[in-house]
Amino acid sequence: MHSSEQLFERAKQLIPGGVNSPVRAFRSVGGAPFFTRRANGAHLYTADGDDLIDFVCTWGPAIHGHNDPDIRAAIGEALNNGTSFGTPNAYEVEMAELITEFVPSIKKVRMCNSGTEATMSAIRLARGYTQRDKIIKFAGCFHGHVDSLLVKAGSGALTLGNPDSAGIPASFAAETIVVDYNNADEVRAAFEQHPDQIAAIIVEPYPANCGLILPDEGFLELLRELCTANGTVLIFDEVMTGFRLAKGGVQERVGITPDLTALGKIIGGGLPVGAFGGKAEIMDQLAPLGPVYQAGTLSGNPLAMAAGIAALKKLKSEDPYPLFEQLGSTIREALLDAAQAKGLPLQVPQVGSMFALFFAEKRVRNYGDATSSATHHFNTLFHHALKNGVYLPPSAYETCFICTAHNGRDIERAAEVLAEGILAI
Repeated sequence: MHSSEQLFERAKQLIPGGVNSPVRAFRSVGGAPFFTRRANGAHLYTADGDDLIDFVCTWGPAIHGHNDPDIRAAIGEALNNGTSFGTPNAYEVEMAELITEFVPSIKKVRMCNSGTEATMSAIRLARGYTQRDKIIKFAGCFHGHVDSLLVKAGSGALTLGNPDSAGIPASFAAETIVVDYNNADEVRAAFEQHPDQIAAIIVEPYPANCGLILPDEGFLELLRELCTANGTVLIFDEVMTGFRLAKGGVQERVGITPDLTALGKIIGGGLPVGAFGGKAEIMDQLAPLGPVYQAGTLSGNPLAMAAGIAALKKLKSEDPYPLFEQLGSTIREALLDAAQAKGLPLQVPQVGSMFALFFAEKRVRNYGDATSSATHHFNTLFHHALKNGVYLPPSAYETCFICTAHNGRDIERAAEVLAEGILAI
């Protein structure tokens, strides 16, 4: 068996940075990543022989834990019939029926292969439907590595055209208006400055890619009102929150109906997947019915569909959401109690099975608040936790996830370790 150190050295020779997704490299927290040999339930087992209680859960999809027997069985049954057909298959139809049942705002849905594809396609569809070019996004909301969406706010409000990655033409980014989350005045000003030009607002209703940020009262309602008044498409990116915070995602919790929704993660049961859907009149603009082109060789892949169907059916039959609220609040209270005892300022936003840690005095309302938190405290806690068998996301700007496999002992042990880590800062 090769150790993580040996595997990382080999990987760095052939894979940029030694990883296939940047956050895995541990650059934010320092040190070198471990390599996972296998995963089961709420635990990862590393190439070095360590057993870790996992609060990353493959960045969200593993809502039933790793290697769930029902999902594994569904994949096995589908595998007996082949890995890919390149034709329509029955699994796609069943998946579409489940998604539209769980998320009533989605009247029609198109499957794709990642959350990035879902948001990219939703933006293209909104532009094609409205015949407009500009979009509004919020600083700190990550919607995949799409050219026009890898943009964040500059020094002033409503800054245009600040690409957050090399390789993105400024002309692409210039069509993206970036405003601060929870800043109603900036959103209103964007519509005033660009009348009849804004195709869509795309938003993580609960931003979960810079920690976890919750909306001010009335903020999401305002977005709905402004989009309706201006003929603009409201896109909820629920790739993370969809099916995790409720069967119908954030939109079910808050009672707001977006025009389009981007989905992913849980609907693949751990296999690559994405989907976007919404109003029939908008979705019917997609080829082959309409002029907006979108395609994918592996879209609706039978293995991914079978896995996702099994995952959704378990959510329907088991209704784990009350349990998630209980487990999440247990972790939250343990963290806050330890921070209070230590005299450290700590915010722990938590909704159901999602929580984050901000070492900050005041509630974090936007990207600027998140990036001004004391991330060095998080990094210290991360390494203490890892050394003691608890795996947190390797970045202060990510969200932690709880799964149904986190039994009482896992939560109890994790709470102990994290509390000890805070007291040791």
